[in-house]
Amino acid sequence: MQFDRIDRRRLIAIAAGAAGATAAATPGRAAPVQAAPALGLDATHFGLQPGSPDDQTRLLQRAVDEAARNGAPLVLPPGVYRVANIKLTTGAQLVGARGATTLAFTQGPSLISGLAANHVTLAGLVLDGGRVPLPKERGLVQLENCKAVKVSDCDIRQAGGNALVGVNVDGEVSDSTFADALDVAIHVRDAAGLVIARNRVRGAGNNGIQVWRSAAGDDGTMVIDNRIEDIEARAGGSGQNGNAINVFRAGNVIVRGNRIRNCAFSAVRGNAASNLHIEGNVATATREVALYAEFAFEGAVIAGNSVEGAAIGISVTNFNEGGRLAVVQGNLIRNLLPMRPAGTDPGDPAGVGIAVEADTAVTGNVVENALAAGILIGWGRYLRDVAVTGNIVRRADVGIGVSVAPGAGTALIANNVITETLRGAIVGMAHASAVTGDLAKAGADRYAHITLAGNRVR
Repeated sequence: MQFDRIDRRRLIAIAAGAAGATAAATPGRAAPVQAAPALGLDATHFGLQPGSPDDQTRLLQRAVDEAARNGAPLVLPPGVYRVANIKLTTGAQLVGARGATTLAFTQGPSLISGLAANHVTLAGLVLDGGRVPLPKERGLVQLENCKAVKVSDCDIRQAGGNALVGVNVDGEVSDSTFADALDVAIHVRDAAGLVIARNRVRGAGNNGIQVWRSAAGDDGTMVIDNRIEDIEARAGGSGQNGNAINVFRAGNVIVRGNRIRNCAFSAVRGNAASNLHIEGNVATATREVALYAEFAFEGAVIAGNSVEGAAIGISVTNFNEGGRLAVVQGNLIRNLLPMRPAGTDPGDPAGVGIAVEADTAVTGNVVENALAAGILIGWGRYLRDVAVTGNIVRRADVGIGVSVAPGAGTALIANNVITETLRGAIVGMAHASAVTGDLAKAGADRYAHITLAGNRVR
């Protein structure tokens, strides 16, 4: 049977019922609802057999190519199809029965890949990697130089490396589940306005979602309303792994509304990521810095987040590397942990609510139960133009610690409410060590770079 005949007949409809059929209504019985036709090609008409133990790569590839040539979705009925290295071309659309159509990976560099393939869609598919090892930096799904990508309602599981890799892509990855990836669940590099939304990432060996660039520059990816949990750091390191969301060199990225739980290191870690917005996230049980802006960045907004259980709640740091310029506003941080994970510098602080260094406004935050300091301003001489105003700190060893090391710059500490501190409400610091008494009571005039005003201490 020739494909052109199949196309003309199948492009019109795979309908659940007889379209256009009518039935007379009888008393007490409504007329039957008519099913709307769904455009697409049925994969079984290309010889694919759901549940076959055979490798069906050749048949599926032929079906994918033919459907793309006709601009039609390829519909895969429920069942398991053993395949590998399916290549997408422009317009390819693979559609399955959500949770019931499984593509099981057999071997090769990827299960599905696309190179310069625009307007590709993966929807309603279970993509099972079976823990078959993948080459380094490859994904079970690999998309490169693709525009208007759409991955939705998929279940991508047991990747023997990265689950999904996108290089120079735009479009969206949404409403999908990523489970038990050996390395990273979603890794995108050099994206252009990608949306990663409403996904569930459950269990990843190193990072949950990575948004990276080859060189620092505008990116604009939005990572919004995802649920991310149980992220490990199997490859080790001092923070490059073990993060729910890792943003590296990517500018103008928005990380908003995510629910994050149980990470070996950070909930959100921005490294050299300028104009990063971290807003409205809820993070619990992160074992290093929960929300991080570090190294050579300019501009970060960290606002409206809730953090419970972390070594440090929020850190805006590395002024020595050019890290500067931030707003830390309206966050709720509590129950800080006394220990940092293995591999981090033992001299770094732990049990700190908020730590900042340069050109930063810290305002309207609430910090409770900080074993070390509620708010820590500066690190040695790395302190410049920080305003800490209108915050509430309760139950901490030190309420607000401010660097008094030689060379430290200007700090304004005003109109804060500080209660139930052990060592003092406002204390001068040399790195992580308290070196003065309570400056809220006496001695602040010895430090010309510090201005205290209107703080209430109880």
